[in-house]
Amino acid sequence: MTLRYDVDAVVLDIEGTTSATGFVVDVLYPYSRSRFAALLTERADDPAVSRAIAQVRELTDTPDADAVQIEKSLNAWLDEDRKATPLKTLQGIIWSEGFARGDLVSHFYDDVVPALRAWHTAGLRLYVYSSGSVAAQRAWFTSSPEGDLLPLVSGLYDTENAGPKQEPESYRRIAAATGTEPSRLLFLSDRPGELDAAVAAGWHAVGVRRPGEPYFEQGVGDHAQAGAFDEIGITSSRSTT
Repeated sequence: MTLRYDVDAVVLDIEGTTSATGFVVDVLYPYSRSRFAALLTERADDPAVSRAIAQVRELTDTPDADAVQIEKSLNAWLDEDRKATPLKTLQGIIWSEGFARGDLVSHFYDDVVPALRAWHTAGLRLYVYSSGSVAAQRAWFTSSPEGDLLPLVSGLYDTENAGPKQEPESYRRIAAATGTEPSRLLFLSDRPGELDAAVAAGWHAVGVRRPGEPYFEQGVGDHAQAGAFDEIGITSSRSTT
């Protein structure tokens, strides 16, 4: 059965929703882990790196932490899969450069890109809200196996410019930033806590359950669920295109 929604915009999670979590964990995480040390020692004065270093020191309450200690904290967070903003910032820098060099090519489930193109053609606005940094999201969509998908996307949101993904206020912030009424937004994610927060902010939400993903067995609570994007029918009665 196809789920049907009349909305103006769709907001996408990445890991477990558009793309395999295993790819991120098995390919991207090791790639960033092997490059933290060089980034911290060779480019500590870069504004984004410097800001992330300061955030690590603040979060770990170690104001004098050196590059070795900061790398240790980053690796510990990586092991915990903690969605710490400075970790995601530094990973984003490393991944962006890896994608640009051609070392990395992103992953999308087979049903995702056709749906995104169809929704975009139908006049729906598409946004991304991921714990991965905006830089990482941009690189991810630019370097897909099917080419540059970034033109399909109207905006990118992460935990730095929107806030934590399990807090309703983050979704209110995105609604305001996009100029969209909450009731005209649909969020797609595999994580129940994120779906709960979106609904609490007045959004529609669908839990995407893909076999093999970490949250598959847990389910999506009381939320509508789909196993693939082609099970979701989306139109916009307000669309002008």
